[in-house]
Amino acid sequence: MAGADIVVTMTLSRAYANTFNFGMEHVYMLLALSAVIVPIALIAIDVFPHSNGSGGLAIFLRFFFASFLKPHCGDGEVTGQQAALESFYRAQADVYDASRRLLLRGREDMLGLAAAQLRYKDGKCMWSKRRPIWVDIGGGTGYNIEAMQTYVDVPTFFEKVYLVDLSPSLLEVARKRFERLGWDVEIVCQDARAFRLEDYKPFLKTKSAAHPETLNPMERGLRKGADLITFSYSLSMIPDYYSVLDSVPSLLSPDGIIGVVDFYVQSIVEISGRTYTGGSFNRHVTWLGRVFWRAWFDVDRVGLEGARRDYLEYRFGTLKSVDERNYLLGGIPFYIFVGTQRNLVAPNAADKDYAQNFIESLDASCTESPYLSPQVHRAKMHQAVENASPVELRSKGYQCAIVNLTSNIPLPSVFYQNNHRRIYYDDQLKKHTQFNNEYIYAFTWEDPRIDHRLLKIRDDDVILCITSAGDNVLDYLHNASPRRIHAVDLNPNQNHLLELKIAAMRSLPYAQVWQMFGEGKLFGFRETLITRLSPHMSSQACQYWLNHASIFSSSRGLYETGHSRHAIKLLRHLFALLGLNTQVQRLCTAKTLAEQQEIYPTIRRILLSKPLHWAVVSTKWWAWKAAGVPPAQRQMIINEHSELGDLNVQGEAIWEYLVNTLDPVVKTTLIGDDNYFYLLCLQGHYTQRCHPSYLSARAHRKLSRPGAFDGLRIHTDELQEVIARLAPGTLSHAVVMDSMDWFTPTSPAAATQVSALHRALKPGGKVLLRSAGLKPWYTSVFEQYGFSATRVGARLPGTCIDRVNMYASAWVCTKIKTTSVEDASVMGKAESSPPTRGRNRLTTLEEIDLGPPMEEDGESIVAG
Repeated sequence: MAGADIVVTMTLSRAYANTFNFGMEHVYMLLALSAVIVPIALIAIDVFPHSNGSGGLAIFLRFFFASFLKPHCGDGEVTGQQAALESFYRAQADVYDASRRLLLRGREDMLGLAAAQLRYKDGKCMWSKRRPIWVDIGGGTGYNIEAMQTYVDVPTFFEKVYLVDLSPSLLEVARKRFERLGWDVEIVCQDARAFRLEDYKPFLKTKSAAHPETLNPMERGLRKGADLITFSYSLSMIPDYYSVLDSVPSLLSPDGIIGVVDFYVQSIVEISGRTYTGGSFNRHVTWLGRVFWRAWFDVDRVGLEGARRDYLEYRFGTLKSVDERNYLLGGIPFYIFVGTQRNLVAPNAADKDYAQNFIESLDASCTESPYLSPQVHRAKMHQAVENASPVELRSKGYQCAIVNLTSNIPLPSVFYQNNHRRIYYDDQLKKHTQFNNEYIYAFTWEDPRIDHRLLKIRDDDVILCITSAGDNVLDYLHNASPRRIHAVDLNPNQNHLLELKIAAMRSLPYAQVWQMFGEGKLFGFRETLITRLSPHMSSQACQYWLNHASIFSSSRGLYETGHSRHAIKLLRHLFALLGLNTQVQRLCTAKTLAEQQEIYPTIRRILLSKPLHWAVVSTKWWAWKAAGVPPAQRQMIINEHSELGDLNVQGEAIWEYLVNTLDPVVKTTLIGDDNYFYLLCLQGHYTQRCHPSYLSARAHRKLSRPGAFDGLRIHTDELQEVIARLAPGTLSHAVVMDSMDWFTPTSPAAATQVSALHRALKPGGKVLLRSAGLKPWYTSVFEQYGFSATRVGARLPGTCIDRVNMYASAWVCTKIKTTSVEDASVMGKAESSPPTRGRNRLTTLEEIDLGPPMEEDGESIVAG
């Protein structure tokens, strides 16, 4: 912390030295200085707490004097860096904490994220009944250590805490702090590069250090260093940061955690193509921001160059990466990084092949290929080469891991997480960024009850489905427990929502899960996310929800978010404007179908009014932007209606489609009792009487058990990309919702996907699809590729095919044979592929060093 947090420390003494050479650049800098200092001064008077009997104004004046008026010295001294730090901090050390509260944002979040990782490890008994060790580098006054008490009981949770800093003045404040608290913290005034745990007797006196022969290999390996190392706004002030970061891996235990929070500026261009950063959400800083903040901080030797963060991410595997802005002080960019050793570490230190086995087994679970040990894998590959078989299937995560390992860079962030449900994807690709960091659906529209009835899902099934909001994925896991589910969605944010629901099930009591997803709100969600949910989420998902934490604390709640919120909000505004809220509430609480049908006509006049329809609902913009209906699907509705000979095809088709959707729902399903889809749309939340099955207390008991989600894999990609990488004949069922409606008859995409589905499905495997058309054109494509296509539901006027009734038909396409078309397709791919021998050589882990650095005896741990 020492010297790291000087945002407005452009000293006037230096400016005065240039009085006679006063150029326009100094005018701009002074204007910027005033723009920051004046708000700080006004805020300080009311916000800064008292310190040593001084009020907020007195604290600010001391901070202002030390930062802007007092001349600085020490650059030419023998103890250069220490002298420079002391020159700056000595005059303000005792008001340091009070004056930095507004400036150094994110410290508590970093500590909370790191503590959550430590508690997760503790809950998994990963320390063999010992307590962790923490080293806070650049910790200054010890603020971080006291702040950590919010998340864990520091004196009892940690075996030992070390505070390392180069400023005697700040460390004196730390001594007084810990004397007041009565905590045993080792305060070390030393260069971070020279600090070693073995130099301190409390560490050497422990049984593990004095008698290592009494420990098993796991305990001996974990006792090689600190379990937590933190840098809080100190890395940017260390001149020789390369050597400091190089020294940390030897100081950190093999499965230890490193936490960093600091200022930064960086363009998205600088990290393009990097696959190991843990996400790029909100990382980009504009050109003006980069120039201004870099110049501002550089005056006081605070380095914001991107190389500092780049090297941090290069040296360690990323667990969590967060990019934020301090908008109270002009939008200063800062980041939070939580990482670990970049080499994969086995639970048993003696397992030298752990890294290879881990990557191979994870790849096998993504592609449904049989997992082979390294020895068997090499034999099988040799046999495949001899037989000139097609190139083996590999997941994108596996391929990326190979590239990273051969390039000596960290693995993608997903490989370092506590679970490996989320499969690697490149979040910088345009196909993912097109969604503008917004999910479309906050809840799933398809009725899972029909899926169970038609597919009869068993516990040995392998299912591929579209994620949407994740509701049906959780329903399958609760009601059927298939061996594997591949949840696929091109929109990363839909998968972020599913991850959030899984994390809540894994870490929160039922009451809080209900508040989040039953009511759509949770007081203190951000704190819950940091302290409870984050260890169960990928870096990208955690970053996303940290930046959207207000969703659960707003008056709107979760279910008025997403792209489809526009339709729901319009209806609610109309109901309020026309005084129909009471009628809507009566409809939601009706006890019988007769009572419901009596209330409905009043509401129907608004829902299905011709003026609203012609002005809004029938437009192309509304169909896609609000209802999520793609152009091809909308055209399918219009084409089928045109067969009736209606002259006003476009307008009448959409109106009639809505009539056939809504009217039968009210006649045949009791909304407040069994139709949670429309209940949610009407009142914005579920009830204990009517909700998805995954929100029941019984489901929570099942899904909160260890291993409940072990069979789930979450893919962020097109359906075709995922299906094509599944091993042939391994898929039991594919639930593709209405995705086939998105294809156009003139595009070969439908045939390509159907062919891939046929290859991946087992004999007798089923594809369940829904369509806005009664006779979708692509059913003939399924039949051409060896499927039997059967319409299992038809929404004729006045009837329902399920509780949603949003689609005109439902189809089950069953794989019955292999066709000549498919055979020709497979042969064509094999003939056009490069020689198998060369391709197989590039997709193996052989000859890649996956282990820790070389041991002292010269023997390294390598995979394969």
